Amino acid sequence: MPAPSTFALGAHSPKLEVVRALRTKAGRREQARFAVDGTTMLGEALAAGRIPEEIYATDEALATFDTHDARLAGRIFTVPDRAMARLSELETPSGLIAVHRTRIESLEDVLETGAPAIALAGVADPGNAGTLLRTASIFGVGAAIFVVDAVEAYNPKLVRATMGAIFRMRLATATASEIEASAARNGYRVVAAAKEGAPLPTFTFVRRSILAIGNERHGVASWLPKTDEMVSIPHVGPGESLNASVAGGIILYAFSQQFGHTICES
Repeated sequence: MPAPSTFALGAHSPKLEVVRALRTKAGRREQARFAVDGTTMLGEALAAGRIPEEIYATDEALATFDTHDARLAGRIFTVPDRAMARLSELETPSGLIAVHRTRIESLEDVLETGAPAIALAGVADPGNAGTLLRTASIFGVGAAIFVVDAVEAYNPKLVRATMGAIFRMRLATATASEIEASAARNGYRVVAAAKEGAPLPTFTFVRRSILAIGNERHGVASWLPKTDEMVSIPHVGPGESLNASVAGGIILYAFSQQFGHTICES
């Protein structure tokens, strides 16, 4: 099967300036698109059925990727190395950038399924947030709610840290009051990670849970003041708090152990 057609672009093509704008939050919001570096992330997207709108690549990078996928026909543009350096935010660009549509759903659509979700309430570091999404996906929690004023869902560092989970998860953004109201309508319990919570080893979750992970120093209260329950991770050694992604991973593991393969059933 022949490779899908590719189109060569010059270093000063206006099309590249549009893609370059995706390096900024304003550009991503305006275009409702985001750019992802690397063939690994492109492979993850295709495996999840997420077809990029466009792919920009150097000839060298394109030679390392199997382009014999009919879904990519008409979407691949080759660019000079110097143009790729301007498109990528990485110090060492991979040589390939895929552009995808953002996909933010309404909170109600996400919760009406009855499947569990995580809420990022005050998680400001995009690396931690991306790791939380990756971990949630691994443990069967397929939805993430970004509480407003926290990290942006399509921040490039966050996207990279998900290692492809961004393409498999349902995403929503919401205010604290919207989460409270929608959780009540759909029979969810909002469970916050907090020092003063019930010890995790003896805590009983319900399947319809929103697991709220917050700022490692200030918790979730400033972003999500009303929760149904709180759970804590007992400490043995010294140290005031766990990294948000580590704490979230421990709670997600404990949650998954209570439900096993039925975790995503309503």
